[in-house]
Amino acid sequence: MATLITSAFILVLIVAAIMVFLHFVPLGLWISALAADVHVSIITLVGMRMRRVPPAKIILPLIKANKAGLNVQVNQLEAHYLAGGNVDKVVDALIAAHRAQIPLPFERSAAIDLAGRDVLEAVQMSVNPKVIETPVVSAVARNGIELKIKARVTVRANIDRLVGGAGEPTIIARVGEGIVTTVGSSESHNDVLANPDDISKTVLGKGLDAGTAFEILSIDIADVDVGRNIGAELQTDQAEADKRIAQAKAEERRAMAVAKEQEMKAYTQEMEAKVVEAQADVPHAMAEALREGRLGVMDYYTLNNVQADTDMRNAISTAGTDDKMRPTQPVK
Repeated sequence: MATLITSAFILVLIVAAIMVFLHFVPLGLWISALAADVHVSIITLVGMRMRRVPPAKIILPLIKANKAGLNVQVNQLEAHYLAGGNVDKVVDALIAAHRAQIPLPFERSAAIDLAGRDVLEAVQMSVNPKVIETPVVSAVARNGIELKIKARVTVRANIDRLVGGAGEPTIIARVGEGIVTTVGSSESHNDVLANPDDISKTVLGKGLDAGTAFEILSIDIADVDVGRNIGAELQTDQAEADKRIAQAKAEERRAMAVAKEQEMKAYTQEMEAKVVEAQADVPHAMAEALREGRLGVMDYYTLNNVQADTDMRNAISTAGTDDKMRPTQPVK
C-alpha cells in the first residue's frame, strides 16, 4: 500500500512538472515555427512568458509575415506589443502594402498603429479610395438666392501623413467652406445651376488636402437644390425695420405737437386771465379818476352811453345771424 501511494504521488509530481514545463515552454508553438521555417529558440519563447507576452500573439504574426516574404524580427513585434500596439493588424497592413507595392516600413506602420489610426484600413484606402459624402451645405449667391449643395469627395489615404495629419472632419469642413466661397462669389444662382462642375474645379484647386491624412482625388457635386430667397427676406426685414423707425419718429413728432398745443392752450388761458385782471382794474381806475377830478360825471355818463350804443349795435348785428340759424317755423 505504501508503495502504491508513493508511486501515485511521484506520478502527480511528474504530471505537474510537465504541465509547468509546457506552460513556460510552448513546444507546440515552437514546432509550428520550425515547420514554417521560422527560427525561434526555446529560450526566446520562455523569455516571452517571463515578460508576460503571449507567445502566440508574436509567433503567429511572425509566421504570417515570413510566409509573405517580409523581413520582420521577433524583437520588433514584441516591442510593439509591449508598447500597446496591435501586432496582428500591423503585420496584415505590411502584407497588404507589400502586395500592392506600397512602400511601408515596419517602423512607420507601428507608429501609425500607436497613433490610434487603423493602419490596415489606411493601406486598403490607398488601394481602394474612399468616398466621403458631405452634409448639405447652404450657400447664398450674390443675387440673394440660397442653394443647398451636397458633394461627394473621393479621397485616398496618404500614408506619409497619417501621423499628425487631420482626419475626415477637416476634409468635410474645408470642402464646405470652399463651396460657400465659390457660390458666394457667383453673380447669380443660375450660373451655379448651369455649371455645377465649376464648384468642383474651384474647390479642388484650393489644395484642401494640405496637412491632412488624405489626398483628394475628386470632388463631385451630387445634388443642388434652390432654397429661400435670402436677399428678399433681408430687404423685407430692413423695410420693416425702417417702417418701425419712421413710425417711432412720427409718434415722437405727434407727441411733441400735442405737447406744444397744450402749451399754447395754457398760454392762451394765461393771457385771458391777464385780460380779465386788466378789465377788473378799469372800474377802480374810473373811481379813482372821479375822486381826483380827472373825470367828470358827464364824461362818465357819456362813456356809459357809448358803451350801451355799442352793445345795441352788437345785438342788432347778431340778431340776423341767429334768425338764419333757427329752423323755419310753420305758419299756423
